[in-house]
Amino acid sequence: MKKTLQIKILVISLVLLSTACSQINTASDFITNPTAKEKYQRDFDISDELYELWQSRVDLALMDNVNIEFPYAETGKFSPRSFHIYSYEMELQPGEILSFEAETDSVKDLVFIELYQKKGDSTSGFEKIKTAEFQKKEFSFEPEEAGSYKLIIQPEIEANTPFLFKMQKRPAYLFPVLAGKNNSIQSYWGAVRGGGTRSHEGIDIFAKRGTPVVAATDGHITYTGEKGLGGKQVWLRDNKRNQSLYYAHLDSIHPNSGKVKVGDTLGYVGNTGNARTTPPHLHFGIYKSYGGAINPLSFVFQSQKLEIEDSPENLYPGKLLVTSSKANLRNRPATRNSTVLKTLTANDTLNFLGKSKDWYHVRTFEDRAVFIHQSLVSPI
Repeated sequence: MKKTLQIKILVISLVLLSTACSQINTASDFITNPTAKEKYQRDFDISDELYELWQSRVDLALMDNVNIEFPYAETGKFSPRSFHIYSYEMELQPGEILSFEAETDSVKDLVFIELYQKKGDSTSGFEKIKTAEFQKKEFSFEPEEAGSYKLIIQPEIEANTPFLFKMQKRPAYLFPVLAGKNNSIQSYWGAVRGGGTRSHEGIDIFAKRGTPVVAATDGHITYTGEKGLGGKQVWLRDNKRNQSLYYAHLDSIHPNSGKVKVGDTLGYVGNTGNARTTPPHLHFGIYKSYGGAINPLSFVFQSQKLEIEDSPENLYPGKLLVTSSKANLRNRPATRNSTVLKTLTANDTLNFLGKSKDWYHVRTFEDRAVFIHQSLVSPI
C-alpha cells in the first residue's frame, strides 16, 4: 500500500514538473519568438551537431531546380535519418492563394514547411518569407506581388511514415457571375479599346441578360448608380486587400447598402453604358488605392480539381535503377514544357524521394532533385 502511494506521488510529481516546464517554455517563447525548427530542437533534445546536419539540407533545397504546375500531388515515404528534403519552385500572382497539406499515417510525425521568394536574378537569391506554425502540416499563402517562389518541405529527423503532399492554388475571390466558368471570360486585360486610344482595364464575363452578379468577397458598397462608359455600376470595397471591385454594364442594380457578404447579389448582367452594341456581359475590374487598375484575372480564375492516385507502399523504394540506354532527367514531371537537366545511361542509380502520377521525384548521385519517367527505371 505504501509503495503504491509512493508511485502515485512520483507520477504526479513528474506530471507537475512537465507542466511547469511547458509553462516556462511557453512564457519564454512569448519573449524570444523561436522558429518552429528551434522549438523542435529544444523540445526533442536534438544535439547541435545532428540539428546542424539536418538544417544544412535547406541550402541544398534552395539550389534545386524542380518546378511544378498546379494542382500537384506527390506520395512517398519518410525514413528515419534519411535527411530527405523537398523543394518546389512555382510562379504565383496576386489574387492566387497557395495551399499545401502534408498527410501522414502518424499524427506525431513533424513536417516543417517554409516558403521562399526569389529576389533578383541570382539562382540562389531566395529569401524566406513565411513558415508554417510548429506541429502544423497545413500552409497557405497569398502573394502581394508576382514572382517565383519556392516551397521547402522537410520531415523531422526520425520521421517514419508514408506521406501525401497536396498542393493547390485557388482564386482569392468568388467568380463574380453566378454559375460562371472560366470560358465565360471572352475579353481580357489589355485588349485594345476605342480604336487604339485606350486598353481594357478588366475582363468581360459573358452571360444571359439578368444573370445575377455577386459579391466576390466580403466588403462594403461605396457607390451604386449609372454614369459614364460603365453604365449601371456597383463599386465594392475590399479593405483586406486595399482595393475596390468595379462591376459595370449592369442591366439593373440590386438594392444594397453598407456591408455585403461574399455571394450576395449586387445586380444583374446587362449591356448598359458603352456596351449597348455588344451582347450582355459583366465588365469586372479591380483598382488599387494607390496604383490604379490591376489585372483581375488571377483573382477569379477557377483552378483545376486535384486528382489523387493511390500508390501502394511497395512502390516507394529506397533507390531506382535506370533500365533504359538513355534516360532524361527533367526539371518538372512532364515531357512537354520541361528542361532536360541531365541524361543518364543504363544501370545508373537514383535516390527515391516521391512519386507524382507517372513520374518519380528523385535525387541524383550529385544530390540534385529531378524528375524521371517511370518507364525508364526499375525499383531496386
